[in-house]
Amino acid sequence: MTRRSRPTTGLRKPRPPDGLLLVSIFALVGIGLIMVFSASSYTAQVWFGDSFYFFRRQAVWVFFSTLLLVVTQYVHYGIYRRYARVLLVVGMGLLALTLIPGIGVVARGSQRAFALGPIFISPAELIKLCLVIYLAHGFCRVPGKSRQFGQGVLPYLVIIVAIAAMVMLQPDLGTAVMILGVGFLLIFAAGAPLLHLLGLGILSLPVVYSLVIREPYRLRRLVAFLDPWADPLDTGFHSIQSLYALGSGRLFGLGFGASRQKYLYLPEQHTDFIFAVLGEELGLIGAGVVILLFAVLLWRGLDIAARAPDTFGSLLATGITLMIVLQAVINIGVVTSVLPVTGIPLPLISYGGSSLMVSMIALGILLNISRHARVFSKTGD
Repeated sequence: MTRRSRPTTGLRKPRPPDGLLLVSIFALVGIGLIMVFSASSYTAQVWFGDSFYFFRRQAVWVFFSTLLLVVTQYVHYGIYRRYARVLLVVGMGLLALTLIPGIGVVARGSQRAFALGPIFISPAELIKLCLVIYLAHGFCRVPGKSRQFGQGVLPYLVIIVAIAAMVMLQPDLGTAVMILGVGFLLIFAAGAPLLHLLGLGILSLPVVYSLVIREPYRLRRLVAFLDPWADPLDTGFHSIQSLYALGSGRLFGLGFGASRQKYLYLPEQHTDFIFAVLGEELGLIGAGVVILLFAVLLWRGLDIAARAPDTFGSLLATGITLMIVLQAVINIGVVTSVLPVTGIPLPLISYGGSSLMVSMIALGILLNISRHARVFSKTGD
């Protein structure tokens, strides 16, 4: 008789969370905390007279984010299905607050956050998770719903585009692209025909083109992406300094804390371009380890999605995994000058509380799904 794999179900107690996923999460967070200190120490000394300024703040965010991950991994993921609509409305409401003059905080030409006492909240990070939960809930209600464009896909597509448009008003093109990308991928994962999505992609090209040429700085960024050395002191500055940092690192790096580009040459060195400093100090090997950890996160996340006990859990795990990994791919693509410059942080590594806390909450939910996922064991006669 041949041996085959089959799912075993009916477990009374949740199992421990996925070990490899847990290790990859804390490895990335640990690397991030160390690199935030190294990348920000000089800037913090110049701006605040304290080289530990950003490190201490990030350490506090790591502490509270870890607590949130621990809590959410013990909360059954099914509860989010009950409040999917409420979470989406709350997320969109918070996003709308950033657009109100006097409430939204303007920084570097964008109005992406609002102040809650001494804390700045960026709802664009939260809305991504709320959208994933809402889409997972919507597509698991009626089997085969995603294959019907008019009644199945279109209503959710309108919501995705509406949220992306709100983010664009801040303006934040990078996060808007992220929302559209995660939304489209989750619709495809739910079973929508590829032909429908390709058609939508083609129809959206004129809109994307108009958004690019409408704002001169976006067009300059695109031109700079194609040839950053054409304007090395302005639009191509970020890309060139980032490439200098990565190239200087070579195979083994200059050593921890030895970055030269962080001395006010590389902009956003502890946020959007922290991967460049990491590559400069830890070399190709260090950068490769980070990429490998994100690859492990992708593998374990999709495996958990495949073994989830129900459709909602499967789509939720898929959406969370894509949300984290796609953001990492875009960030690394920008740093390596494969993609145009966008203001997207590297998840779990870049400095910033909102991004880290939402990512850890999302990964806590993913860990909870792994505790309820089916186990495939080999059995035979």
